[in-house]
Amino acid sequence: MDKVKKIFKKIGKFINLILIGMVRIYRKYISPMKRMPSCRYIPTCSQYAIEALQKYYETYDMHFSKDDFIVTNGGSEGLLFTFMAMCDPGDNILIPEPFYTNYNGFGQSINMEVKPITTKAENGFHLPPKEEIVAQIDDKTKAILVSNPGNPTGCVYTKEEVYMLAEIVKEHDLWLVADEVYREFIYEGLQYTSFGNVKEIEDRCVIIDSVSKRYSACGARIGSIACKNAELMGEIMKLCQGRLCIATLEQLGAAALFNETPASYLKAVNEEYCKRRDTLYNELMKVDGVICEKPMGAFYIVAKLPVDNAEDFVKWMLQEFRMDGATVMATPAEGFYATPGLGRDEIRLAYILKEEDLKVAGKLLAEGLKAYKTAMANA
Repeated sequence: MDKVKKIFKKIGKFINLILIGMVRIYRKYISPMKRMPSCRYIPTCSQYAIEALQKYYETYDMHFSKDDFIVTNGGSEGLLFTFMAMCDPGDNILIPEPFYTNYNGFGQSINMEVKPITTKAENGFHLPPKEEIVAQIDDKTKAILVSNPGNPTGCVYTKEEVYMLAEIVKEHDLWLVADEVYREFIYEGLQYTSFGNVKEIEDRCVIIDSVSKRYSACGARIGSIACKNAELMGEIMKLCQGRLCIATLEQLGAAALFNETPASYLKAVNEEYCKRRDTLYNELMKVDGVICEKPMGAFYIVAKLPVDNAEDFVKWMLQEFRMDGATVMATPAEGFYATPGLGRDEIRLAYILKEEDLKVAGKLLAEGLKAYKTAMANA
């Protein structure tokens, strides 16, 4: 019995030697880490995401070095870290209203004030004259933030508007933060001018981007910051180091989306959204008292309704109104404004449903408004 144990023990040692030898051979001749100590952190695959972003931006004639990019945990983190790097508590940023509501939340979280530049539905939510914007600037103003194309408005700024803002930030030594996550959603062949194409402000322009809208990949939480100002990017990187890293697999997936998605896919998506926009807009134009401009980008419409309070109307639609067992839900637009009272009679609609569903939604809205007026008159 002892002899058998000794034999097995020798066999075990022999097998161990073979396995250890195989591991050593792998490390020395096969492993991609053969030139690095095994106890050392190696770079995450953000390099692949950055290379993919660099190639993508070149298709828009925007040329960034790899050092000009930071991959973030969604576009939201990119915005928050940008605000934190630019602003001290009590500083402010100018934003055209209505705007994406989280801008205000990010500002409040770091004691930064949002100062609105009011735009109007009757004007398609385009910017007011230069002097009105400049009048909002004070010694605490650090930047102008714009969403282009806009959420919730769908407004696409003209080349003249883009260069007007570029002129303002240069004259007043401000940053220009451009949230361009809807860049692919531009309709009817409209010319789109990115702030990244304005050479005069490349040292003070920050572009926020995300895969969420472009590729319907909201859950991946991959965004980016593109900026040629090394000092600002250094400050943002300090914040990124504090939260460690972005998920590796999601970055690989995002890189694949940028590198492998054919142009035909984005073209087809754009055409489909254009059809849906036209369908919803045409239905809204049939409704008495509704005011809205046809949006030229993103996938939202803000419509002014013939009611005193859109939030009360939306609640009433959900609680009291049914036609053929169905109703429609909209987003009250007042929450997209910073100025108290503005947007109270407006709603935001997203044309993300099929055309036939959007037609039904338009009819429900029209009939609901008629019934609501009657109900309020009899109340």
